Amino acid sequence: MKPALLLTACVLLLGACRSQAPRYPVEEVRLSGATLTDNSQLGMAPEQVRELFSTTLKDSKRFELLGEEKPREVRPWRVTLELPFTREVLKDDGPHTYAEVGATLVLERFGGDLPERYEVVGLGEVRVEADTPEARRTALHSSLEAALRQVSESAALQLATLDRDNAGLLQDLQSSDPRLREFALRTLAERGHPAAAPLLIEQLKSSDADTVRRAIGALVEMKAASAVPALIDLSRGKEVGFLQEIVFALGEIGGTEAEAYLYTVAQGHDQPAIQAAAQQALDTLYASRKHASPEARATKPADQ
Repeated sequence: MKPALLLTACVLLLGACRSQAPRYPVEEVRLSGATLTDNSQLGMAPEQVRELFSTTLKDSKRFELLGEEKPREVRPWRVTLELPFTREVLKDDGPHTYAEVGATLVLERFGGDLPERYEVVGLGEVRVEADTPEARRTALHSSLEAALRQVSESAALQLATLDRDNAGLLQDLQSSDPRLREFALRTLAERGHPAAAPLLIEQLKSSDADTVRRAIGALVEMKAASAVPALIDLSRGKEVGFLQEIVFALGEIGGTEAEAYLYTVAQGHDQPAIQAAAQQALDTLYASRKHASPEARATKPADQ
């Protein structure tokens, strides 16, 4: 085959592969949060933001917005957009400020064995070119568009992991894209794969509280007994509210080490609220053990 014909064939093949990428059905685009309903800085009505986001989803070529009449065999996604903040910040003591818009997108699907829920985030950041209201608003609009593109891309990546087999997800854990690594880890944790537990335990060391909370939640879902020592270490020196979360997590995971820790805390912690939480977690642990079937009691946690 001639080089020109070969190149043309490759281009056509690449285009065909891209066109075959799955398109995820969306039945509804929702908005949430006060930033969208009362934001004089942004200068956009909620319906304008919804329309912009819907266009962004369609332009990504990875989502299909369904009308009221949708195929019965389709289980579409419902997406909810929130803008946690729109702000102007000064960086590195430079002469320019930057407009920043944060976006959080929640994807939900119902109708299967269990409801499905995933969350992705994005951050748009654009330099403000002049000290005028018009320049600030222009920069905010550009930041919003960037944040919406980010959450659209991340949502497609997250949903794509659901169709990957475990071998593919384990490969994704080595990706240079941190989003791919995060989404692959989420999916492996949902499936109770043993490779997920040590990586989630490592995330408990993060300085980001949301990352730590997500890791705790995933470890609880996995009933990862190997996480108990790390959770006990994490509990040291924490404020009451966060310590209560850890105590309840230990009660859900269970096991001899968790039970011994909870008993000690319930008997002797200097904070009555923590004592009560530990006792409640113990009660949950005892009740789950009592009502578990013989088969369930014989089942080992995912990481053992």
